[in-house]
Amino acid sequence: MAEPPAKCRRLSGGQAGAIPHRTLASLTHPISPPRKKTVAAVPNRKLLPSPFRLTTIRDLSPAANVGAVSLNDLLGDPLISECWEFNYLHDIDFLMNQFDEDTRTLVKVHVVHGFWKHDDANRQDQAAQYDNVNLHVAFMPEMFGTHHTKMMVLFRHDDTAQVIIHTANMIAKDWTNMTNAVWQSPSLPRLSLGIHESAAERIEIGSGVKFKADLLSYLRAYNTKRSICTPLVDELTKFDFSAVCGSLVASVPGRHDVEDNPNQTRWGWAALKQALRTVPVQPGKSGVVVQVSSIATLGATDSWLQRTLFNSLSPLKSTPEPEFKVVFPTADEIRRSLDGYASGGSIHTKIQSAQQQKQLEYLRPMFCHWANDTERGIDTDPRGVRRDAGRQRAAPHIKTYIRYGEKSIDWALLTSANISKQAWGEAATGSGQLRISSWEIGVLVWPALLANDPKAKMVGTFKTNWPAEEQLDEGGPIVGLRVPYNLPLRSYDQSEEPWVATATYTEPDWQGNTWEPGQG
Repeated sequence: MAEPPAKCRRLSGGQAGAIPHRTLASLTHPISPPRKKTVAAVPNRKLLPSPFRLTTIRDLSPAANVGAVSLNDLLGDPLISECWEFNYLHDIDFLMNQFDEDTRTLVKVHVVHGFWKHDDANRQDQAAQYDNVNLHVAFMPEMFGTHHTKMMVLFRHDDTAQVIIHTANMIAKDWTNMTNAVWQSPSLPRLSLGIHESAAERIEIGSGVKFKADLLSYLRAYNTKRSICTPLVDELTKFDFSAVCGSLVASVPGRHDVEDNPNQTRWGWAALKQALRTVPVQPGKSGVVVQVSSIATLGATDSWLQRTLFNSLSPLKSTPEPEFKVVFPTADEIRRSLDGYASGGSIHTKIQSAQQQKQLEYLRPMFCHWANDTERGIDTDPRGVRRDAGRQRAAPHIKTYIRYGEKSIDWALLTSANISKQAWGEAATGSGQLRISSWEIGVLVWPALLANDPKAKMVGTFKTNWPAEEQLDEGGPIVGLRVPYNLPLRSYDQSEEPWVATATYTEPDWQGNTWEPGQG
C-alpha cells in the first residue's frame, strides 16, 4: 500500500492513422524515460507515487500487475469492523468472500444500490444468507438515472476510517480481467474530543476539510426520502480528514444551483468547473484526454459536449483551449481482449439511429484507440517512444479525465462518471440550475496539491506507480500518475468505429465466440 501523503493545503495559482502534427507533444513523446530501478523510499519526498492505482488483472503477468491492487487487498484486513459499499451492480457472495475469512461474519456490511425489490430478487436472496448484511435503496427521482457511484467507506477496530473511490462494479467480472482503478484515502484517525474543523477552511478546494464537507453533503443527499446514510454521516463526522489531498467531484440526482459558491457543495459539471478554476495549468498547448467505458446519446450536434462538458473541463479562459481526445475501444480491440466479446457487455455506446450516426460524425475526429496496437504489430509514432501501460488486452471499465501540458500533466480525475448528460447534468435554460439523473463520484488531483509544493510536476508512469529518479530536477518534486492506456495515442481511421454492445458481430473473437445483442 502506498505511503499516505503528508497533510496538505491548497495552493493557488483497423489501419493505423498517423498522429497529426498538431497533436500535443506530451502525447507523442515519452512522459517518463525507460523504466529503471528506482529507490523505493526517497528521504526528501521528492518522488511521490501515483494517487490512483490500477486493479490487478488475473490473466496478465506479475510484471503488468506491479503496484496494482485487488479487492481482497482492500477488504481483507481482519481489523475492518464495518463497511459501507456503494455501487451499481453487486454480487453479495463475491463481496463477502473478499473479507478476512475469520472475521467476515462479524463485519457490519451496508450495501447501497439503486434497484427496487421487484427488480432485484437475486440480490435480496443473496443478502438474506448473511445476518451481517443490510441493503439500502438509494432514492432515484429521475427516470433514466442510475446509482452509478462506486465507493467504499471502511471503519476499523483501531479507531481509524478510510474512504475508497473506484471504478469497478462489485462483481467478479470487473475485478478479474477488466481495467479499473482505485483511489484510497490515507488512514483517517478519530478526532480528539472537543476538536472541530474551522468553517473558514471549507472553501479551500483540495483540502481535507473541504473534501470531508463535500463527502458529508453527498451522503446526506441519500436521506431525502428516508434515513439511509444518517449513521454513516454521524460516524464520519468524528474523523480527521486533514491528510486527504483531493477534490471530491460528485453527482446527486435532482435540480441544483450552478452558481460558484465555494461554501456550498456543487454537483455534476458545476462541481467540476468549480474545482478546476482553482487548479494551476501550464501555459501553451495542452490536451484533455477523456477515457471512458460508456458514451450516452448526446444529441445530433456537439452542443452539450462542447458547451457543457468540455467547457467545464477547461474553465480557465486565460489559457489556450486544449485539444480534446476520447479514448474508447473499437470492436477489434474488444474481440482481442482477455475475455473476448464478453468484455463488451460492460462497454456501451450506440451508432444505429440517424441521430447517433450524426453523433459519431462529430466524435470520430476525437476518437483514439484503447489498446493502441494492431494484429500486424505495434504502431509507434516516429517522433516519440511508445509507452506501454500493460493493459491493452484488459478491456476498459475505468474512467479517467487527464489534462496533459507540453511537458507534464496538469491534473487528473478518476471517476464513475462516463460521457453522459445523466452523469454530468444538463443546464436548465434560464433557471440558474442544472438537472442530474444519476449518482456518481470521483476524485480530482493535481501535482502542487499532492506534493504541497507549487513547483511540483506530475508525469505519467507505466507498469509502475512511481516516477523514475532520473526525472528529478531542481524545479521541485515529481508525482507519478499511473496511465492506463498506451502513449502515444492513435486516432481512429475513417473505416473504424467504436464497439457497440447492441450490435451483432459475426467475426469470432480469439476464443471462437460471436456476439449478439443482449449477451454479457
